[in-house]
Amino acid sequence: MKRGFYTILLVLLLLSMNISNIAFAEQSIISTKVDASPVIDGDINEQVWENVKPVPIKDQASGTMILLRSVYSGDKVYFSVLFNDSVENPLHKPWLWVKDKESYETGAHREDTFVFKWNMMDKKVDLSNFSDDNYMADVWYWKANRTNPAGYADDKNQKLSDSPSEKSTEIESLTGKKRFLSRHSDKGKPAYTEFKPTTFTESLIDRYPKSMPKGSRADVIAKGQWKDGNWTIEFERKLVTGHSDDVQFDLSKEYLFGVSIFSLYGKPHDPNSPNLYGRGRISDPLLLSFE
Repeated sequence: MKRGFYTILLVLLLLSMNISNIAFAEQSIISTKVDASPVIDGDINEQVWENVKPVPIKDQASGTMILLRSVYSGDKVYFSVLFNDSVENPLHKPWLWVKDKESYETGAHREDTFVFKWNMMDKKVDLSNFSDDNYMADVWYWKANRTNPAGYADDKNQKLSDSPSEKSTEIESLTGKKRFLSRHSDKGKPAYTEFKPTTFTESLIDRYPKSMPKGSRADVIAKGQWKDGNWTIEFERKLVTGHSDDVQFDLSKEYLFGVSIFSLYGKPHDPNSPNLYGRGRISDPLLLSFE
């Protein structure tokens, strides 16, 4: 009787604790040292990648399997991702000419995206947008329309907190707690500009012409190619950027992160929704180490 009572008490105690502090079943991602660096062009059919075994990861929003690899050389680390996407979406909110109104309006197009989200805390946390943990995260946000033409990923950071801050969005955690998510770009210039036409030239116009990023926002080089129903994307970043808004990699340490195909923003995924954009959820926790 006493043993049963203590068992029930232990279960109740564990349920009352933050589950992220109980167990972390991280999937291991090993970055392999190589002599020759990959060419960042979205084509992973080269020897440097073929010698590395891909790690399968499940995207939480779509159920799509992602094949992830990593290598490092000199002062840089590299990643390649491969995933199925039956339709290429290379435009984001383009300008569509509405003849009856004789004006341009925002189109419903939404670009394909891929995200790395890195823990910047000195402890392990749940990096989900719907976590009960407070955290800061370094986000590499590749966008098929806004960053891919220039050959970069947008370098950003996220903060999840129990109190509001400037431009934060109120979110409810999976346990029902009120949370506040803020998203900010790193210092510098983005890999795109925004254009709005004033007179008719053509029926469909790209809203975001490419530009060369600068500063900390230009830390992550990335290029993707869509072919035969698949995206392949390559990423390159210095191990140590020297910027306070970035995760800094030490070859002797491990780094908690997650990935997502359909971005990190929005509410939990609704399987009845025909559009997954903005409903992305971070993958199960991943742990990067170097060998």
